[in-house]
Formats: sequence, structure tokens, C-alpha cells
Amino acid sequence: MIAILVFMAVLAVIIGWWMAHQGLTTKPWLETGHIGELPRRQGSPVAAVKVGLGIFLAVVGALFTLLISAYLTRMDASDWWSIPVPRLLWVNTAVLAAGSIALQWGKTEVRRGRIEATQLALVIGLVAGVLFLCGQVLAWRQLVAAGYVVAENPSNSFFYMITGLHGLHILGGLAALGRTTSRAFSGVRRERLSLSVDLCAVYWHFMLVVWLVLFALLTGWANEFAGLCRALIT
Repeated sequence: MIAILVFMAVLAVIIGWWMAHQGLTTKPWLETGHIGELPRRQGSPVAAVKVGLGIFLAVVGALFTLLISAYLTRMDASDWWSIPVPRLLWVNTAVLAAGSIALQWGKTEVRRGRIEATQLALVIGLVAGVLFLCGQVLAWRQLVAAGYVVAENPSNSFFYMITGLHGLHILGGLAALGRTTSRAFSGVRRERLSLSVDLCAVYWHFMLVVWLVLFALLTGWANEFAGLCRALIT
């Protein structure tokens, strides 16, 4: 339980920090001055989109938190045999990280008005996402070929469910990233392109953090931390 609370707290801090940097913490009712000098404030569609993404990421974080909680609880059963993690997952992790770095680079370049560099960064991020999904499917096939099917053991079921659900979220991110890449090559206004790249980068960073947590869980790195939390509870 403590491990889950820590994970949720970290996610809340990350999302809260990001939303605070979108200008959502301003208090216009505290501003002073003459009536004619006060700036007119209207609902910003940009801010609304970013808030919407923040809420969505909070829901996704809560979903994976529940899965992690169920995983840690179920692994204490006597019928649990940990599934061997394919080495390919290390490569997939590096590929996903490379895509996240590329999108952060694209976010910087589009703000500088360097459209060609932005296009290259988006293509790299798109290719990295596709390679990650292909690598995950290949890892599944390796495990199935070795006899680790879904119904054989609860550990197998959790592995396929967790990695599959994360892959679906990456697939959804690829759809948005593909649309953004298309806009970059179609000559859309830099302001609109900058917003799209920013949202894609935030989403990709978030999914990378979630995957790193899941990867640590699946490889057993999180077992010692979970054991410490259980010792603190008891």
C-alpha cells in the first residue's frame, strides 16, 4: 500500500508541476489597478487542451497504479512463478527513451522556428514509437515460443496485460504524433504546431516514466522496495 501511495504521490507531483507551469495558478481577482488597465482574461483554448491532457494522464496514472497494486498483491500467492523478461525489453526501453528525447528536441526547435529540425525530430519520435511496439510484439512471440503462454501462470497473464495496455497507450500516442508530423510537413502555423508538439512530448515523457516503473516491476527491481513497504506496514 505504501508503494502505491508513493507512486501516486510522484505522479500527482509531476502532473501538478506541469499544470502549474501552464499559467493555471494565476489569481486574476488579486490583481490591482484601474479598471481600464486590467487585462481582459478569457478562456484560453490552449490552456483548456493542456488541462484536458493533464486530466487524462491522471486517469491513466491511476489505472496503472491499480494494476501495479494488483500485481504486488498477487505475486505473494503460492502459484506465482515469475516470467523471465526477454533481453529485447532493454532495447525497447532504450528506443522509447530515444523517442522521448527526440520529441523534447522537437519541442525546443519548433519554439525557435526551425521547422526542418522539428520535422526531423517528429519523424525520429514516430519511428521510435513504431519500433518500440514492434519490439514488444517480438518479445511476446519469443515468450510464447518458449512456452510462456497467457493462461499457464498468473505472472504470465499480468505480463501480457500490463505490457499490452501500455502498448495500446503508445499506439494512441502514435496516432496523435502522426497527425502532428503531418501538420509539420503541410505548412501549418508555427503556433499550432508548437502546441501539438508540446502535447505529444508531454504524453511521451509520461508514458516513458510509466514504462520505466513497469519495467522495474517486471524485472524484479521493485520487489525489494515492495518488501520494505510490507515490512513497514507489519
